Amino acid sequence: MVRFRPSLMRLPRHAPARTLPGGVELAGSESPHGLLPKVAETLPRLAGDVSRHPDMSATALLQAIAEHHGVAPERIVVGAGSSEVCGQLLHSVVGPGDEVVFGWRSFEAYPILTEIAGGTAVRVPLREHVLDLDAMAEAITDRTRLIFVCNPNNPTSTAVGERALRDFTDRVPEEVLIVVDEAYREYADPALVPDALELLGDRPNVVVLRTFSQAYGLAGLRVGYCVAPPEIAAHVCTAQVPFSVSALAQQTAVIALGEHAEVARRAALTVAERERVTLRLRGLGLDVPDSQTNFVWLPLGAGSGHFAMHCLDGRVVVRPLLGEGVRVTIGLPEENEVLLTLVASWTG
Repeated sequence: MVRFRPSLMRLPRHAPARTLPGGVELAGSESPHGLLPKVAETLPRLAGDVSRHPDMSATALLQAIAEHHGVAPERIVVGAGSSEVCGQLLHSVVGPGDEVVFGWRSFEAYPILTEIAGGTAVRVPLREHVLDLDAMAEAITDRTRLIFVCNPNNPTSTAVGERALRDFTDRVPEEVLIVVDEAYREYADPALVPDALELLGDRPNVVVLRTFSQAYGLAGLRVGYCVAPPEIAAHVCTAQVPFSVSALAQQTAVIALGEHAEVARRAALTVAERERVTLRLRGLGLDVPDSQTNFVWLPLGAGSGHFAMHCLDGRVVVRPLLGEGVRVTIGLPEENEVLLTLVASWTG
């Protein structure tokens, strides 16, 4: 009989995403604005090349990302979404008995990918829905190899500021890899939430994660990347699955990077809607944390599942985390109005 790793048998199974044809989808933290104009214009022509293997080195994409950030291409590593890049980072430094520290709740992939890499997940409770960086620093042991700092944090939408992030980084031993996950960077207020690449980019043990899934509207094509010191990037590249970033994904990501003004315009629309929705939700009696993302967090505790079903009955799909809260993506204004009407009719 085939013997499976016991640790993997304990992992949660990936449930298929709940979809509702004709309904309002506010569960996936995607952009509600669809493809960027130049991507939509070019995509049909690019699709003709999918019969051939992609560039395994993603040369053009690495160059475009490097120019976008003003760094050397040797510092860039790409993957099929930032989730795969997280896995590459883990496989580069984590082995059996090693520990990976992160706030909890945070990105659901962290504990799963840690177990797959053979490491031990160390979950540090949040403080008022925000990463408790002091507690995370205190959780470091001689077995800690990597720390995930999701800023802004998914799913609670909150963020830590410049001083807190800098002080935390100063406390972490240089042999521990710090991964600052900035998947929602484009929606964060730069006056309140630091750009980790600008703040910490010269640190030898800091890696910054970004993605094309949210503000760039390419969630279905799966492109993510990290910016790391060259020696770290070289090791992380060896853990990448060959050809994982398709030719179509590489080419559209390059085009999307060129649409700076449109990305910023769409992000600003989402931020304005986020503020409007947050005020309305608070007016309806919900305790909504300040969001720095393209979603809001409803800390409904035991009522999370009930609220999600209430929304589903109203043909709106949200993302419940049972016993904790509900993540609600900011959609188009008319979609958000449907959500707000359901909140107003919810009996709790």
